[in-house]
Amino acid sequence: MAEPQLREQPGENAPTPAREESAVDTLVHAIKGFIQENNLQIGDALPSERELGERFDAARNTVREAVRTLKAYGVVDVRPKVGAVIVNRHMDAVLDLFSFQLTMNRKTFIDIQGFRRLIEVGSVDAIVEAAGEADIAALTRINAAIPAAPSVHAAARSDFEFHRTLLALIGNKTVLDVYTTMAPIMIRLMETGKETDGLQGTFDTHARIIDALRRRDRLAYQYLMSAHLDHGLRYIDRSVANGGPGRNAAGTAGEPGVAGGAGGQNEEETQP
Repeated sequence: MAEPQLREQPGENAPTPAREESAVDTLVHAIKGFIQENNLQIGDALPSERELGERFDAARNTVREAVRTLKAYGVVDVRPKVGAVIVNRHMDAVLDLFSFQLTMNRKTFIDIQGFRRLIEVGSVDAIVEAAGEADIAALTRINAAIPAAPSVHAAARSDFEFHRTLLALIGNKTVLDVYTTMAPIMIRLMETGKETDGLQGTFDTHARIIDALRRRDRLAYQYLMSAHLDHGLRYIDRSVANGGPGRNAAGTAGEPGVAGGAGGQNEEETQP
């Protein structure tokens, strides 16, 4: 007896249709193509909403939504009496998304410090080789702003700028852009440390790193940068365990190699 044949139901095993692109998405792609085809540069203005609507046969509301989307992507900025202007704020958009999704906890800090070690310590050859007198002067100027900062936040921003300037010496834009996306969480971590450590410890450690670059001493640079990053890890572990910023008996917790610093280390003990 022949087995009954199963009848395929309508639509069964049929490929899932791709999501249909919305009118706004279509217009966003069209405007991006228009920018490229016309070689529009940063500061150039897009046609008005009415002109865009006529050019691409799109409704006024669709044009407005497309411009809002491009603004969210960091491609344009909308200015009074000017309209949509080409900008380059892609990294700002990424920064906003990154800071929104990240929370400051032990795992986040460990992950980011691990990334920083790979880049800031692992790129020692490129950094030391590229550092010239002008770069040393720039790093010295940025570092001097830390103890003179009017607030913890301002000091943390100068701290981040110091490390970002170091990485700029590599000459790799992708590395610098990826590093910059982590600015919000790094600055928050730097603020947390400075609320307890004060500012002098960071300044002193940076000064030793600058001196290592000036002498083109790769081993000293690696040692000092590693100790700098490790100090933050020890601080955060203590901070998380205590449920808040921790302090040593003196009320401060300096960087490695600073009198009164973590673990009572002195300068001689931290020299490579």
